[in-house]
Amino acid sequence: MPILHSKIIGEGSPLLILHGFLGMSDNWKTLGNKYAEKGFQVHLVDQRNHGKSFWSNDFNYDLLAKDVVDYIQHYQLKKVNIIGHSMGGKTAMQLACSYSEMVEKLIVADIAPKFYPPHHQNIVDALNMLKLDEFGSRSEVETELQKHLREPGVRQFLLKNLYWEEKGKLGWRFNLKVLSERMEEVGENIESGSVFEGPALFLKGDRSEYVIASDETGIKNHFPSANVQTIDNAGHWLHAENPMRFFEKSLTFLMA
Repeated sequence: MPILHSKIIGEGSPLLILHGFLGMSDNWKTLGNKYAEKGFQVHLVDQRNHGKSFWSNDFNYDLLAKDVVDYIQHYQLKKVNIIGHSMGGKTAMQLACSYSEMVEKLIVADIAPKFYPPHHQNIVDALNMLKLDEFGSRSEVETELQKHLREPGVRQFLLKNLYWEEKGKLGWRFNLKVLSERMEEVGENIESGSVFEGPALFLKGDRSEYVIASDETGIKNHFPSANVQTIDNAGHWLHAENPMRFFEKSLTFLMA
């Protein structure tokens, strides 16, 4: 079984960070360096079908969690701390519940352990409209993408995944075909009855609707020790929109 690609920074207690849907480990590089400065061995991990990790037609949270188990065993890590954002948060939750002996502390960024209806369709449709072999530069791709996606932040987030497969041939780091076909899996709940008794911190953006007050019951059902906190001046990408507060709250929890 192939092992997930990662970038490892620093030395100390292992801290794994899992990105969200259509993201990659590089999204967390700045914060990763800050955790490393505080004495953590930071593992910025690309999940399957994302970044530089392997592609597969199979895609669900049981498999995504098992990928992380294989990664932990490959690097002979003992108990790990783990941060997961959005889809990565679901993977981290499933890992903590199914393999609790491997997890020291869990931080979940702006996602709850519930079902979410597919809501990335406009982004996936816009990406599928692009025929990359017709473009000769990144700026041409951005100009075309702008016609379908108005938010500059979303476009920049997606364009980070664009690279030259070979001279004159652009490609996406993510497996667009499989992720388009299996998008409903991204919204799936973690298994009912799954419980992680260990320390858990759920951080939500004050401008995000992904985690609402009524979700706290579900969070506590799966994570009885969970503490839910809000990051001000932040939406769903809270770690990018207010990185200082995200870092402060997460570090306080990790160091406790």
